[in-house]
Amino acid sequence: MSSAAIGITLIIRVETPNHPGAFGELASAVGDAGGVIGAVDVRSVTKTSATRDVTITVPSEQISSAVRTAIERLRGAKIVSASDSTFLAHLGGKIQIEPKVPVKTRADLSMVYTPGVARVSMAIAADPSKAFQLTIKRNTVAVVTDGTAVLGLGDIGPLGAAPVMEGKCMLFKKFADIDAWPICLDTKDVDEIVETVVRIAPIFGGVNLEDIAAPRCFEVERQLIEALDIPVMHDDQHGTAVVTLAALINAAAVVRKDLADMRIVVAGGTGAAGTATIKLLQLAGVGDIIASGRGGAINRSERYDRTHLTWLAQNTNRENRRGSLRDVLKGADAFIGVSGPGILEAADLQGMGRDPIVFAMANPTPEIMPEVAAPYVAVMATGRSDYPNQVNNVLSFPGIFRGALDCRARRITDNMKLAAARAIAGIVGEERSAEYIIPSVFDTRVMEAVSRAVTHAAVEDGVARRAIVVAEEDHAAALV
Repeated sequence: MSSAAIGITLIIRVETPNHPGAFGELASAVGDAGGVIGAVDVRSVTKTSATRDVTITVPSEQISSAVRTAIERLRGAKIVSASDSTFLAHLGGKIQIEPKVPVKTRADLSMVYTPGVARVSMAIAADPSKAFQLTIKRNTVAVVTDGTAVLGLGDIGPLGAAPVMEGKCMLFKKFADIDAWPICLDTKDVDEIVETVVRIAPIFGGVNLEDIAAPRCFEVERQLIEALDIPVMHDDQHGTAVVTLAALINAAAVVRKDLADMRIVVAGGTGAAGTATIKLLQLAGVGDIIASGRGGAINRSERYDRTHLTWLAQNTNRENRRGSLRDVLKGADAFIGVSGPGILEAADLQGMGRDPIVFAMANPTPEIMPEVAAPYVAVMATGRSDYPNQVNNVLSFPGIFRGALDCRARRITDNMKLAAARAIAGIVGEERSAEYIIPSVFDTRVMEAVSRAVTHAAVEDGVARRAIVVAEEDHAAALV
């Protein structure tokens, strides 16, 4: 989401001359610059000046700057301090550690720490699997990044990435009651990233890779999956793929098309999210998929210097179509965009097949705005929360890791991802419509459905370390 979509609330402490009409001049200046005053609190008044905390809502950072400039230009006005609600929400970080067991007496202290803790340590040393029962390992995920592909900001480094990783940890806790911790690494070297994660892995039950640029992310994930016996998932790849498939399942049902008969064009298909989405759609049975990158459609007539592009050339684009995105979009049943803003025009959609499906998921600005696409598409989805059908990873990763942790899965398999996508799609069920193909991120049924489906799939695939028992009377899953 952009600040233009969610708005910014400023709190500006302003000192103005204490004479009739001074505040009116301030209010007019703020309004003319595009701000809306919501509240005013008087902090102090003297014979010559008045100091007020003024709460102002603005639609963007540009308007925020304009409002500050307008206030500073007022004769006799002075900005004493200024902050905004977003920065205040991040003050001192957004997460913290809280003890689960009270320590109020000597007896408490001797039980949670020395000497009592020694017995627990020796039990784990004798049987390392007990770490899942007796430490935070059972419910803790590392959120790991190198800060090279953060949101739409690009390579902003590990410290710049930290607020985003903290936010990811909050979502793990909010939606799945999983304790997660941001691990922001000061290296871009694949071997160093892998080695670092492997060395810190013993205390974690899972690893969520985040905002690592392609193609580095492919190799980091592959090596960590091979090296560790806990689930590892690059959410930018597989979380996106899972939710996209869930939305597509319902969108195809709305327009009454079978996935096996569909031809889908994926813009940004050469990137991390696009490649993973293509692979999962293929596993789900989609008939023909064309990956489109900056150089046009990936095809077998070209040679590529990157492994994943070679794989795409050999395994997609059934008819070996060539040309630009606009060329290969002609006659297509669906467009999936994980690329950049404004790359499509209405005329491009008019050449698509019957009842076209368009998922324009670039954030904050989609490949084409929904209001522009509306006359020409049957089903529209974006990555934004201010339009219907938001394709959001929050629908997938909390439940996937909840299910993987609950059954102590060694890894996350393709079958587990497919199960997660079908579970998300199933929440909508028969209520699906053109404007309801994906549940809300706040639908409390989603996490439970996804985690249950993932756990069952893990058991089926033989990667679960805990057995699953299904009660006949209510079909509720219980782990032993």
